Amino acid sequence: MTFVIGFVIALGVGLTGIGGGSFTVPALVLIAGVPANAAVGTAFVFAGGLRLIAAPFYVFGKNVHKGYLRLLLQGAIPGLLIGTIVLQFLSKKSSPAVIIILGIVLSASAAISFTKRMQNREFARKNSRWLAWLALPIGVEAGFSSAGAGVLGTTLLMNYSEMPPSQVVGTDILFGLVLAVLGSAFHWKFGAINAPILWQLLLGGIPGVFLGCAFARKVPARSLRVAIALIALLAGLQLVWDGVRTLRASHAEQSALMGSDP
Repeated sequence: MTFVIGFVIALGVGLTGIGGGSFTVPALVLIAGVPANAAVGTAFVFAGGLRLIAAPFYVFGKNVHKGYLRLLLQGAIPGLLIGTIVLQFLSKKSSPAVIIILGIVLSASAAISFTKRMQNREFARKNSRWLAWLALPIGVEAGFSSAGAGVLGTTLLMNYSEMPPSQVVGTDILFGLVLAVLGSAFHWKFGAINAPILWQLLLGGIPGVFLGCAFARKVPARSLRVAIALIALLAGLQLVWDGVRTLRASHAEQSALMGSDP
């Protein structure tokens, strides 16, 4: 099952650049039963490995905007450190409320892709200095849950930059790669990596990401844009659902404990 999870997620990463953390963490927690902090750390290393394989396809194809990438990293790297420290401080448990908020943000961001009135493809070119500030919360969320770097970065660039979809994917893959490498180092230091699960994910993920990158060259730009938006929307709704379920379970457990007190 872990092999299949790795293959499917990697296929999406190679094709669209998103899904590494947003899908891996919930899958590891809900299906594989991995603790939240270990799931985050394992997802970071897994996502880093996938993007390391996918990056050359986009770099050699000249589908990376170096200027936008630099600005995104300037804001996201400090945020990544903040998010990682917060995760460790909160007893190594991710907050359901934060997961719900991320899901709402992802869903709203994806919905913008289907609403032309809310899109501004000239924003990044005319207001590039704001990219670093917009990337700061993306880094915080990535450090806290390993999710957000791919989905939020892609939807931000897709709706508020002049880049074609292939360049958006390439730029975001490099963006996510740097965050994944740094995030992996932080989590490895805290010992929050499940090595056996990681190797199973990579066994399925390596062929999946190669296949995704190969198909990305053949997918028309419009179809790729729609696919990215749909995956982002599904990822956001999934996170909201997972967060609500966790929150309800937590309240039910607290109520049961209070009811059992003499």
